[in-house]
Amino acid sequence: MTTTAHASVAQAEIGRIEDAEGYIASICFKTGPPASLGVEIEHLVHVADHPSRPLGAAALTALLPSRPLGPGGQVTLAVPPQPDLERLHEAGHAALDRLDLDVTRSGLRLAGFGIDPHRAPRRVLSSPRYRAMAAAFARRGGDGRTLMYSAAGLRPLLPAGPAKELPARWAAVHELGPILLALFANSPVHAGRDTGWASTRMRAWYGIDPARAGALPTGPDPAAAWARYAVRAPLLCVRRPGASWNVPAGVTFADWIGGALSRRPTFDDLDYHLRTLFPLVRPGGHLEVRYLDAQPGGDWFAPVAVLSALVSDPATVEAARDLAAPTVGRWVEAARYGLTDASIAAGVLPVADLALRVLERDGLPGPLVEEVQGAIESRFRRANML
Repeated sequence: MTTTAHASVAQAEIGRIEDAEGYIASICFKTGPPASLGVEIEHLVHVADHPSRPLGAAALTALLPSRPLGPGGQVTLAVPPQPDLERLHEAGHAALDRLDLDVTRSGLRLAGFGIDPHRAPRRVLSSPRYRAMAAAFARRGGDGRTLMYSAAGLRPLLPAGPAKELPARWAAVHELGPILLALFANSPVHAGRDTGWASTRMRAWYGIDPARAGALPTGPDPAAAWARYAVRAPLLCVRRPGASWNVPAGVTFADWIGGALSRRPTFDDLDYHLRTLFPLVRPGGHLEVRYLDAQPGGDWFAPVAVLSALVSDPATVEAARDLAAPTVGRWVEAARYGLTDASIAAGVLPVADLALRVLERDGLPGPLVEEVQGAIESRFRRANML
């Protein structure tokens, strides 16, 4: 499609819900080769010698002028997709080293946690989107504010794989979630207080409207399921001239198609709407896993490698799903208790062992396998499992 033709489609109005669903289903998964792996590494930033000191937008953008920032001042590092784990490790560590150097030179420090251990939620950056997001989240309480201003995540971007393998792969990434969330939970302290949750970040996640941020249905047709979910999800905002992008509570994209707002949505509006949905796994060509806490330093690689290994081929997917079956759906227990939940902990060891065996089988260099194993073992030691 030419650039002109693409622009024409983007600006075309959507007249039927079926048209929106068909469009979403056609773009949400890029199946087949070439496969690539990516990762988005998000970090909270503190003043090095005074981590509880608030950071203002002007100061933070002056100190890190070339870095994309979130509403709470989070720094996001998007590592370009790579053809394999070894090259992703190299690219990710090089990018993180450069970020760490920029941050250190500015008198700052990367926090390395999934929630701010020192500061209460506080807005740093403002924009029409962020203001609309804050207004929408506030309707359900303060959890959305915590996520916007105090949380940081690690987001592996996994290939969708061949079309015939997608349903099992999609299901596996969800079914393994409680085990991997518990294994890599890294946000027990928020604003100076032990919260009693292994992943306080995920505790806040549960306070967001599940129509925007819940677990998606799994089944034989993930694309159709995502399309139905997305079209019936509430609008976060509508882009328009001026400072306010707010929308009335409860208006869904389907309602917008039906005439609920002053104009009909376009396919460009639909593309933007998809980027305002935050399910635990979001399809965007790849599988964007959103349930993992930010990790300290180079520890980001271990959860990415484990997930990649567990969905690497149909036999491994089947084995991983069998191992995860007893903990399917136990998201809250995983976030609250982490590896101290006996039933979840019982599933972690065999799942981790399977991942390590697959990484060795598939030729990941020994030092990188040892790095992953060391990161896993450190989690076990913390939970007194070794």
